Amino acid sequence: MPLRPAHCYRILKGPAYTRKEYIHGVPQPKIVKFTMGNTKADFPLTVQLVSKEPAQIRHNALEAMRVICSKYLSSRLGENNFFFRIHPYPHHVLRENKMMAFAGADRLQDGMRLAFGDPVGTAARVKAGDVIATIKVPLDKLEVAKEAARRAASKLPMPCEIRVTVNVEGQVKQAL
Repeated sequence: MPLRPAHCYRILKGPAYTRKEYIHGVPQPKIVKFTMGNTKADFPLTVQLVSKEPAQIRHNALEAMRVICSKYLSSRLGENNFFFRIHPYPHHVLRENKMMAFAGADRLQDGMRLAFGDPVGTAARVKAGDVIATIKVPLDKLEVAKEAARRAASKLPMPCEIRVTVNVEGQVKQAL
């Protein structure tokens, strides 16, 4: 069966379902790396992608955000001229009560009886104000980093804001 649309899992409902030692058959998260670029350099300009409202972000949305942002940054700046990090980890296990939707399916399924659902994926739960991604670049590359953050935000299921801070010689200054 194909994936359901993201709006089916975006809203935070009920407590987190995270105890993987009790859950059998949880698929691995699709996200490959959480940090990319030059991890050793200390870049002065920081651009953060911040959630405006609470939501769940599926692991495939985090991976899509990672791919589009890292491709844009590496093509514009090169591999060693940026640092990119994804902060939330998809711990929450998503469940789905699979129902067949073709002719004669009423004889093959139980409907709502024992409708707890099987694991179909994982998601990260974020609150309003949580940092989702951080991009660090040199001072003259602000527009590239803001565009990368804007493209990354388009892959997420909730509205995000872009925060820019400048760290010059130990002093942090908030920028536009």
